Amino acid sequence: MRSFLYSILEVNPKSGEINHVYHWFMFGCIVISILPLMTTVTYPFFKYTEAFTVIVFIIDYVLRWMVADKKMGKGKKSFLLYPFTFMAIVDLLSILPGINLLSPSFKIFRLSRMLKIIRLFKIFHYSSKINIFIDVLKKERQVLFSVLLVALFYIFLTALIMFNAEPHVDPETGEPTFVSFFDALYWATVTLTTVGYGDLCPVTDLGRFISMLSSLFGVAIIALPSGVITASYLDELRKKNAKRTAKHTEDKKEEVTPS
Repeated sequence: MRSFLYSILEVNPKSGEINHVYHWFMFGCIVISILPLMTTVTYPFFKYTEAFTVIVFIIDYVLRWMVADKKMGKGKKSFLLYPFTFMAIVDLLSILPGINLLSPSFKIFRLSRMLKIIRLFKIFHYSSKINIFIDVLKKERQVLFSVLLVALFYIFLTALIMFNAEPHVDPETGEPTFVSFFDALYWATVTLTTVGYGDLCPVTDLGRFISMLSSLFGVAIIALPSGVITASYLDELRKKNAKRTAKHTEDKKEEVTPS
């Protein structure tokens, strides 16, 4: 019974229609539960949808705890460790906003509304594509961490150069520009990501030249993790497709081979 329950809860292509129906049902509950965050008007309907989805999330959390040993593979110790895993904490935080249904006094905490956003992370339970992406991030974590360090160093360096190259007050308009080093860090970050909001920009020729160089190198730095993630993600998809094809071929052979 617990094995069957585990096959329904976890992403597994071999589990059949029940597994897919359950995951689509949970996905629908997640979407419904965050609808109140998309409007400033509190409709009475949201009270019932919140109660329903919280009950579903509680049942899902308890069921996953019941089969923790099958997921973690550490015997009875799994039941003690499971509540401290990342996804279990996400599930618990997703339930906490439902406290408002039990006691109106908890509504003084505006945090409960923000916690509902965490419910989006529950999708990790039900999407194989997102799980592949997470596996890719784990696999390439050293490369991505190195790129992150390069990006942070580049942001700090260009911010330091700009903060000392630019005047802190626009000589023509008298308006403040790079008043603090944090302003320079903000400018360097949005320039690195090629966003460039335009609310803070250099006013001298030297500053504009530095900004041009920063944008050019920023494109190259941002492109590095994109290429790594894309290549690794495609590699993971090929491996999974190869396993699926091999499994399908093996099943065909078993059907053809006489007993």
